[in-house]
Amino acid sequence: MATRTRIGVVVAVMAAVTLTVWFLRPTPQLVDLAPAQRAPLQVTVDEEGMTRIRDRYVVAAPVTGRVRRIMLLEGAVVERGGQLASIEPAPLDSRAREQAEARLEAAKDQHRAAIAAVAQVRAMVDQARRARERAERLAPQGLLAPEERERAELLELTRTGELESADFRAQATAHDVEVAEAALRSGEVIHLRAPARGKVLRIPERSERVVTAGTPLLELGDPTRLEIIADLLSTDAVKVKPGDRMLIEGWGGSEQLRGRLRAIEPSAFTKVSALGVEEQRVNVIGNLDTVPAALGHAYRVDVRIVVWEADSVLQVPASALFRRADGWSVFVSEGGRARIRQVDVGHRNPLAAEIERGLRQAELVILHPGDNIADGVRIAGRRNGG
Repeated sequence: MATRTRIGVVVAVMAAVTLTVWFLRPTPQLVDLAPAQRAPLQVTVDEEGMTRIRDRYVVAAPVTGRVRRIMLLEGAVVERGGQLASIEPAPLDSRAREQAEARLEAAKDQHRAAIAAVAQVRAMVDQARRARERAERLAPQGLLAPEERERAELLELTRTGELESADFRAQATAHDVEVAEAALRSGEVIHLRAPARGKVLRIPERSERVVTAGTPLLELGDPTRLEIIADLLSTDAVKVKPGDRMLIEGWGGSEQLRGRLRAIEPSAFTKVSALGVEEQRVNVIGNLDTVPAALGHAYRVDVRIVVWEADSVLQVPASALFRRADGWSVFVSEGGRARIRQVDVGHRNPLAAEIERGLRQAELVILHPGDNIADGVRIAGRRNGG
């Protein structure tokens, strides 16, 4: 009997110790887990931008006089040579005539310069076309990198757009010469005509009134020739280059628009941010592959410029990374415990980071590790993604 009693006491003590250890052991920390996995990754420079018609023409009064009421409405389509407005010039005195003659000579100079620019750009288009044709012959033979072929195609496309703009400027300057010549014919009503086909974008004042020479009367342009302009921080502008892909979102439509970066302006300017901080900004300009009919001039858009991308890289969510010493680390789930792991990080964006060394595919990492997570801590959590 005594032996059985002693055994019962021992069992009871052991059970009590076991229960005590069970209740006193640390509670597992609840965490969110995600797998390291291979997936496409893009690194972009993001900024707000706006649309802009590439070739706009401001029709201004060539002389002082009374402009008749403008009957056109914003959005009206006008053909080249179509009448836009009429102005009854005031009588020319000797000084006004001298000024009109000076404007005529200046208009002729600008027209000659525009004609020369057309010839120069046309030669550049021919050179770009030959370079593109050469690239198309060499690329299939493996003698030219695909990126070089892409650059040749983009250059030809850019030069072609520049030629269209140069032609437009030549037409506009020819129109300016005609208007300047009409201004010297005293007593005649001057009919202002469209230098090119386009839409009326803006009419500052439609009513009949007296205006001075140089007063803007309306703005004309072709809304199908839209470009994208965005001002980047100068530290971001050095990361992009002409030819980079542009992804256009937030313009109001459901689909994502695509384009190519065409130019980076060589000079920065100072802009005060919403927080009152002075920033150095640089304008970058891109072309759209297709222009939706609903998109117009000076519309706001969100611009993403792709500076690096890959179809398949090992990556983890950026929220799993934290700084430790001079490098990056993550917490990995191993056997129900958190284990710290140093990793080498490659390219990254706000959502994900490329892992070059330190993790294997499908290993689970802890997202948003807090101060309660340390090496060896027991964890319990749910798996996100993968």
